[in-house]
Amino acid sequence: MDMPNMRARLIVVFVVTVVLSGFLTVAGTSPATAATPSDSLWFDGTPLTVHDGRFVDGQGREVVLRGYNVSGETKLAENGGLPFASVADARRSAAALRALGGGNAVRFLLSWAEAEPVRGQVDTAYLAAATEQLRAFLDAGIRVYPDFHQDLYSRHLFHTGSWYTGDGAPEWAVDAGSYPKESCGICFFWGQNITQNAAVTKAQYDFWHNTYGLQDAFLATAQSTMAYLAQHLTDSEFAGVVGFDPYNEPYAGTYESGQTSRTWERDLLWPFYQRFRARMDAAGWQAKPALVEPNLFWNANIASQKQEGGLLDAGTLGTRYVLNTHFYDQKAISGILMWGKANDGQYATDFAAIRDRAAAAGTAAVVSEYGHPLSGTVSDKAPTVLKAMYQALDSRLPGASWWSNPAASGPVLSGSQWQWDLYNGRHHELMNDNPGKVLTSGDAWNDEDLSAVRLDDSGAATLRQDARLLDRIYPAATSGATAAFTYEDRSRDGSTTLTWNPVPSTLPNVSRLVGAGQYGLLVWRSGSGTAPTELHLPASFPIAATTVVSDLGTAYAPPPYTASTPVGVAPEPGGTGSRRLLLTDADSGTLHYALVTNGATAPSADLLGAARSELTAWAAARF
Repeated sequence: MDMPNMRARLIVVFVVTVVLSGFLTVAGTSPATAATPSDSLWFDGTPLTVHDGRFVDGQGREVVLRGYNVSGETKLAENGGLPFASVADARRSAAALRALGGGNAVRFLLSWAEAEPVRGQVDTAYLAAATEQLRAFLDAGIRVYPDFHQDLYSRHLFHTGSWYTGDGAPEWAVDAGSYPKESCGICFFWGQNITQNAAVTKAQYDFWHNTYGLQDAFLATAQSTMAYLAQHLTDSEFAGVVGFDPYNEPYAGTYESGQTSRTWERDLLWPFYQRFRARMDAAGWQAKPALVEPNLFWNANIASQKQEGGLLDAGTLGTRYVLNTHFYDQKAISGILMWGKANDGQYATDFAAIRDRAAAAGTAAVVSEYGHPLSGTVSDKAPTVLKAMYQALDSRLPGASWWSNPAASGPVLSGSQWQWDLYNGRHHELMNDNPGKVLTSGDAWNDEDLSAVRLDDSGAATLRQDARLLDRIYPAATSGATAAFTYEDRSRDGSTTLTWNPVPSTLPNVSRLVGAGQYGLLVWRSGSGTAPTELHLPASFPIAATTVVSDLGTAYAPPPYTASTPVGVAPEPGGTGSRRLLLTDADSGTLHYALVTNGATAPSADLLGAARSELTAWAAARF
């Protein structure tokens, strides 16, 4: 993770022993049996591409990526800049991420310092280990996009007694510069080093100006890394690699006289991305997009930090690039600027800006980091802050206005929460290589604690946040184009159930059917393909308690999916016991809807029919 001023994060312990017996599978099959769906329900053999501002698979379906960052362990030295201590841990993590966290994608962190410890010499042993760990996620049916991660430029800028540390650039890159002794002065949050620590700002400036050939060296290592992945993954595995995030949270360091954040993006950041794009092509990644981040202060929600940006002068990004940004509520993290909890629609405007900027740039968007501290003085805000963030990913509307104006819902955004890490609370990190300063708690990195998962005392993976919040219904693949989507997770803030999008009283039978349960509602316009629409089914939606009301049909305890079944359930790939709802239409350009809820108990045919009539009339009037 990383973020400007005012934020904290966490690395959670999570060496996962996944207990799959608690997850129902289709038609009584075991997880092992359910792990081998037909090829038509697996990756389709082609990479995702960008088309009409959406991620699209080889069958023409609109794809939404949801998951986590794996993981902040890469920022530490204890496991040599790898996300995991072993491939076995990577496999445990991937299985739990699928089964407990409901994810279908991860942002996979890599370290420049470990990839090129000696200038001009790529460490193939590191690349081999990273590739095997990355493969563990692909084997679990999880798509991956790697990220060369950095925070505060490099740990090697920081002295052994420092209060803070960094990650990213190798030691030789720091030795090349004549940087002042680092000091943040009076800083309350590690992110203040980004603008206040002269060593950090000077090193950042040097990178963007290619001083000492730093940028050239980075790009050469990036190309070698991508070429290694392309050569050592099978074709089907490589198809699961979405693209590459070139540089985490870019910032100028210091602006030159007369330079603005916008002109810095135009003159230095965007040319860097173009150079990175050329390296992708040379490494065999021509069909995959670069997931490019604007100036990290572009979408800040504190007016004094917000800067003009968003790659405004890059023209139409099109199919070769994806707008990739982060979002943290720095007001909430500060503990001062937001006193209460987050509410319905809290981040609708912030996330609308992401949708609008991506649309103007002619490309898809991904929010590759978001989260909130899970310990400390502001952790009480986490349940509402994260619910509001997920709400904003699902729709640009508050719950209060969703049912009356669903056509304004906007595209469903892809995103990866910070973070999912096996080792939270059980680290042994020598901060800045200081044997007298061994960090074990939280992330073991600058007092952050944001991981969604930890290992309990029995060694089993345990969520640190409400499962109802994290394991969500979302449209993983839509046959055609999404017209509107909402999900009421009814997650909890302590003992309080948060309901921000109740079914309106104008739909009494739908309201009766949903009751106090969770529900998701997808509206889409069919395309010309034959592959089904797929919705992830959370663990809180066991088949025997799931009800579907759609213009395609109704079902209580929907049956196993077949090509002739308009509404059916199938396992998700990877053998974790997780499931998906599959909806099949046989037309093109037609508006369809599907309500999915776990609130009903053996609903009558009359109630299902009445709810369907209400939803049909509602959809006809609203779209």
